[in-house]
Amino acid sequence: MIDVHQHLWPEAFVDRLRARREPPYLDGWTLYCATEAPYEVDPAAHEIGKRVALEEDTGTTLAAVSLSSPLGVEELGDAELLEAWHQGAAEFPAPFRAWASVNLLEPDVPGLEALLHKGFLGLQLPAHVLTTPTAWEAQAEILRVLEQAGKPILVHPGKAHPTEAPGWWAPVVDYTAQLQAAWWAWHAYGGRRSFPELRLCFVAAAGLAPVHHERLAARGGRLGTIDPQLFVDTSSYGPQGIDAVARVLGIDQVVHGTDRPYAEAADLRQGDAATAVIRHDNPYRLLFGTGSPERGVQ
Repeated sequence: MIDVHQHLWPEAFVDRLRARREPPYLDGWTLYCATEAPYEVDPAAHEIGKRVALEEDTGTTLAAVSLSSPLGVEELGDAELLEAWHQGAAEFPAPFRAWASVNLLEPDVPGLEALLHKGFLGLQLPAHVLTTPTAWEAQAEILRVLEQAGKPILVHPGKAHPTEAPGWWAPVVDYTAQLQAAWWAWHAYGGRRSFPELRLCFVAAAGLAPVHHERLAARGGRLGTIDPQLFVDTSSYGPQGIDAVARVLGIDQVVHGTDRPYAEAADLRQGDAATAVIRHDNPYRLLFGTGSPERGVQ
């Protein structure tokens, strides 16, 4: 089983968060972000031995971990914090491998190429910086690097807007809105014409954006044929949401992602054959391109 969407903080990254005095920072295990309420982090969720044991128990052969984009690290200009993430993530034991991140204020393209060469699976980009066609165009140099390297992009929710709403508001409302906007912006930009070989995955079923394709058609838009290089993951959704998305995109574009430790896998009730495809074959195509080894092989 391959899980394309998890989070796990290296010890050096935690230490650097505690050394900061402005959001994002940790006070003990209380996380303070610029736009969300304080969050009590579970220390066990970032204890590597416990996480390895958990993945072994669930039969995970590869767990792809990424920097938590809602922290806003990619736009801080804190080189030490990004370095702490990459150095620590590169040393995670199996079954963990990591997505790279990049300083979006001044992208270090050679540095990104080096990370990909060292074994990072691809690049995570925060959805809130991709919500218009021109925003995608602004990242063209970075996208080209990933396409040329044969590595995928993971589109993940980024910083939420400040609000006085309950704690569930950002994940349920803001994050999904970001993902939907980034999904539609990619299509409006004509991303596939510009990057014909680039593989992308939108987490959390792209905020269920594909379900709105009927509305697109009703308003005079046209999506075109199914894009075999464009994927969505299953994180935070169950059988209703994933069934609806799969009816639009097809089962081959759905990949297993849990968002662990913030959520767990749900029984999608898709049947054994579809479950095997979602949990292994499709994630393998996303991460490594065409072809797939025997199930259970990393």
